[in-house]
Amino acid sequence: MPSSCQEIRQELIECMLKSNCVLVKRNTVAECFKSEHADDVPAECQSIRKSYAECRRGMIDPRKRFRGNATQ
Repeated sequence: MPSSCQEIRQELIECMLKSNCVLVKRNTVAECFKSEHADDVPAECQSIRKSYAECRRGMIDPRKRFRGNATQ
């Protein structure tokens, strides 16, 4: 995996492991990403997940692949 997305991925994992979906309801991180558990995931984790998806998409997009992901 490209190193540019690795930090966001790690941040997403840490956020999800602290969420009520994993800690209280004892779901796996993968289960928490499903739509039926969306209410148990904090907005912060959802925004990190969106950033991670955009990062991954940017690595595949041929127009951005050579320029790299845009820094915000």
